[in-house]
Amino acid sequence: MNPCRRSFGCMLVAALVVAASLWPAHAQAAYPDKPVTLIVPFPPGGVADAVARPLAEALGRELKQSVVVENKGGAGGALGIGAAARAPADGYTLLLSLSSISMLPEADHLLGRKPSFQPEQFKPISRITADATVLVVRADAPWKTLEDFLADAKRRPGQVNYGSSGNYGFALGVVDMAQAG
Repeated sequence: MNPCRRSFGCMLVAALVVAASLWPAHAQAAYPDKPVTLIVPFPPGGVADAVARPLAEALGRELKQSVVVENKGGAGGALGIGAAARAPADGYTLLLSLSSISMLPEADHLLGRKPSFQPEQFKPISRITADATVLVVRADAPWKTLEDFLADAKRRPGQVNYGSSGNYGFALGVVDMAQAG
């Protein structure tokens, strides 16, 4: 090959590289350049919502962009968590979830249903709260331990009532003592 051709080609490539480096770069917009959605998979007014609203306000100040709380309650959180799982992975949809995120797919599996999401679809970025799950009864109740309560409930099926956050809900509420004797 003619050495002049090779050196001309090399000079041309070098000139193009230099020209490209001088070309004005197109800047990408800084994140976030539009509002961020914070999905709360429970109805407004509950504990998750009460945590989400001040969190969204603080995030908005930090990000210098609106953070909109979107409550998508239903099915123990499955509807909202499923919506977050289907959202584009672009950083504009965040999820404030409770422990139900780990329980719901297992419950669906046990019931022979296709889960609307898998926990592996999410990447945790921050722990916001640490809420203990407790079973409470009136101080004068006949039960002193969880074992006492479970044994009595097994002896009297359908007679011991309790409150919870709903189907698939993880937290048990106050036990109804009306029938507990």
